[in-house]
Amino acid sequence: MKKSSIFGIIAAVTIIVLSVMLVSRYLTKSTPMLIQGTVECTTYKASSKIAGRISEMKVEEGRHVEKGELLYVLSTPELDAKLRQVEALRNAASALDQKALTGARSQQKEAALNMWQKAQAGKSLAQKTYDRVRALYDAGVVPAQKLDEATANLEAMTATEAAAKAQYELVQDGASKEDKKAAAAQLQQAEGAVSEVESYISDAMVYSPVTGEISTIIAEQGELVGTGYPVVAILDMDDMWVTFNVKETMLPKIHIGTRMTGYVPALDRDVELEVTYIAVQADFATWSATRTQGGFDIRTFAVKARSASKVDYLRPGMSVIVDWDTIVE
Repeated sequence: MKKSSIFGIIAAVTIIVLSVMLVSRYLTKSTPMLIQGTVECTTYKASSKIAGRISEMKVEEGRHVEKGELLYVLSTPELDAKLRQVEALRNAASALDQKALTGARSQQKEAALNMWQKAQAGKSLAQKTYDRVRALYDAGVVPAQKLDEATANLEAMTATEAAAKAQYELVQDGASKEDKKAAAAQLQQAEGAVSEVESYISDAMVYSPVTGEISTIIAEQGELVGTGYPVVAILDMDDMWVTFNVKETMLPKIHIGTRMTGYVPALDRDVELEVTYIAVQADFATWSATRTQGGFDIRTFAVKARSASKVDYLRPGMSVIVDWDTIVE
């Protein structure tokens, strides 16, 4: 056999052996198990407890807002009119309450005193007349009819004097305790109505409940919105997490507190994450078995993980990829 033929056979065998080794290595090489999650954050929807037309919109989409910053203003002419009504009722109740506390006017008190003094003078005259008639009757000068008339007149004037005195004391004392309590309660009711309307009017100015970024403005200036209608959506960029949908067969490997490294393609950097939530109930099936395979449906559970520190430029909706094989149980 020629020497060149021997070298050719050896080269061919070497190539075959190397090819078999490469194919075997490729077939036995394990494919990394990657799971993909999405960055999410807390969303607040600013709304008002009253209905009205948006008269001013102070913000626009994408703008950064601070907590307590004015977002929009509602026009509420009906509430303004209602406020004037309840303020008038409060003023009337306040006047009645003051009248109950102050009592009658000085002129009324003076008139009552004069009536009492007049009744006292009438009673004194009736008493003197009765005494004279009584003496004359005892002396037999006048008949019993005159004595009866004098007695009746004295009794009438005594009753008149007592009534005038009671009226004077009533004017001096003012309203009764019950009337004073009723007037005070009526004033409190009117003040409560004013406070209620004022609170509604104050809610016509809607402020940001949190520091964040405006993601969506649902209604524009000039539009009519109803009670509780969400007008502005605000994203809290300081409260973000990553949500993964993990198969139930993979759950035994993780628990609350499990740490993992996630890769953010948009930022081209790794982020250290810690599992903070595992759903107590499955969400949906991602793979369905057939009866001929004899398998079972695999369901997924929502798993949330947070970064221990703030990640610059991380935004909701970005993808995060985790190599499942690198997670330590």
